Amino acid sequence: MFQLFLAARVSNYFKARSAGRDTEIDHARAASVFRSIEDALDGAKAEQAGLKSRIDDVLARAAVTMGNDSDEYLTRDPEDNQCQNLLGAEIANGERRLNELGVTIGHFQFLKTALLARFPEAADSNRSAATANRAVRMGGRGEVG
Repeated sequence: MFQLFLAARVSNYFKARSAGRDTEIDHARAASVFRSIEDALDGAKAEQAGLKSRIDDVLARAAVTMGNDSDEYLTRDPEDNQCQNLLGAEIANGERRLNELGVTIGHFQFLKTALLARFPEAADSNRSAATANRAVRMGGRGEVG
């Protein structure tokens, strides 16, 4: 009698998902983490490229205000000295940030590699989702471009 009561109660209150559904959920979670890492990596790389470009521009401007005579610093206007000091500080801050970004990008790449080592299907899921998103944006024609 107890077995009959227990069997009826368990089937009414608890039913586990299928193994296929569990696998699908796990893959979706891994793909979500992969997309987050990719977004962070892309953002850090874009910041790095933009900052590098701005630092190169500031270095060129600093060279112009520096002058080209060996004793230029002796006769430089105080405004030019002030500009050199400001540019020097900004260049140092920019280079510090570039170094930080290099380390951060390395960390994100490590996370991506570690995730793909454990969940290799995460990249495939992400690619197929991106392909589907592009198809939807193109009006559902199924073209990928």
